[in-house]
Amino acid sequence: MPLSLYAKTQEDFLRLPLTPPDFHDGLDKVPDDDIIELATHVIAIERDALTNLHNLYRSNLAAQRNFKQAVHVIGRTSRQGGRVIVSGMGKSGKIGQKFVATLNSFGIRSAFLHPTEAMHGDLGMVGLNDTVVILTYSGRTPEILSLLSYLPASLPLVAVTSYDDAHSCPLFTGRSSSLCTLLPAPIPRTEVDAFGVPTPTSSTTTALALTDALALALAHQLHASPSAIFHHYHPGGAIGASVAPTGPQLVRSIATKVDDVPLIENQSNPTILDALLTAASSASGWVRPSLETIIAPRQIQRIGRGADLKQSLSSLKDAIVVEKADWISIPAANSIQEAKDWILHMRQSSRGRTFLESGTILGIVDAQQCVSGVVEIEEIMDEDQLQQQPRRI
Repeated sequence: MPLSLYAKTQEDFLRLPLTPPDFHDGLDKVPDDDIIELATHVIAIERDALTNLHNLYRSNLAAQRNFKQAVHVIGRTSRQGGRVIVSGMGKSGKIGQKFVATLNSFGIRSAFLHPTEAMHGDLGMVGLNDTVVILTYSGRTPEILSLLSYLPASLPLVAVTSYDDAHSCPLFTGRSSSLCTLLPAPIPRTEVDAFGVPTPTSSTTTALALTDALALALAHQLHASPSAIFHHYHPGGAIGASVAPTGPQLVRSIATKVDDVPLIENQSNPTILDALLTAASSASGWVRPSLETIIAPRQIQRIGRGADLKQSLSSLKDAIVVEKADWISIPAANSIQEAKDWILHMRQSSRGRTFLESGTILGIVDAQQCVSGVVEIEEIMDEDQLQQQPRRI
């Protein structure tokens, strides 16, 4: 085989100029019809990969269970102040960086950890309250396996990979199965078979689609109005303009639906432990000890480490448990600014002196005069306008 198109021997090759010569017109030219044939072939292969992925998550109960588990795990991490640490090597890493950008656009704090940079100090970005998401199609990427050996085994781990069985996936070796979540992203035809070269194409397409689905599912789990949150964090450019509200933002857009707040199973005599366990599985962080009482996310966070977990919630009314009769009613059609102005006005009257206390719950009243949503007063008022938060329990 010749050393190049212009050199037949090693001596000829060494005499070639350092700047490559221009190719002549017509040299190795691919017919236009072949170009289009190749392009549509690539698109068809990736379409088939997405169809396969769609069918998997529509029909496979294990895949569905794992996806829901990933949403709950990452959602809980976000509500508890942790971050999503995403890592991947090469093209998978590029998909991971896009996933991080999408999560951050919804206020879900995330960061990308490059596997090799992690070995040179970036491991310091990983906190004990974080969840790790790994993207690797092969599941055997050496840099990823090396990274995992340095990450605490106590961290939840979500893996987007070609494996369909968590027990055989090398990424989970040495880790508790209860902390590992497998999100299979297989392709029906290998890239070598489809294109003659192992360049990541359909494998990265499936990873992109699956992480997009995960990001959107998380946004809807964590926020009553993902669109409002997205606009808040993405005000610039054509995208920011396209989602900009046409009028004032309404209080109902930031409210959590009462019907979506989980009820504590132990209704006879619920304890602090019952409240914490229910909050851990609550998408919004809100908890209902009964149909007539509620605990807000910030009140859950006030429960200190030394609290008596067996203590009855009935003894904590007015401390963290708020009766429905004590919610402050706000019309759902009011704008956030109108609600804020009204609260400030009522604060000046004798009967409204407690309206600005931290922990006040606003009940959002719909057109049928029913309380359909709840909002913590901290979501509307500035911190410096609120009275000092009560001591931890």
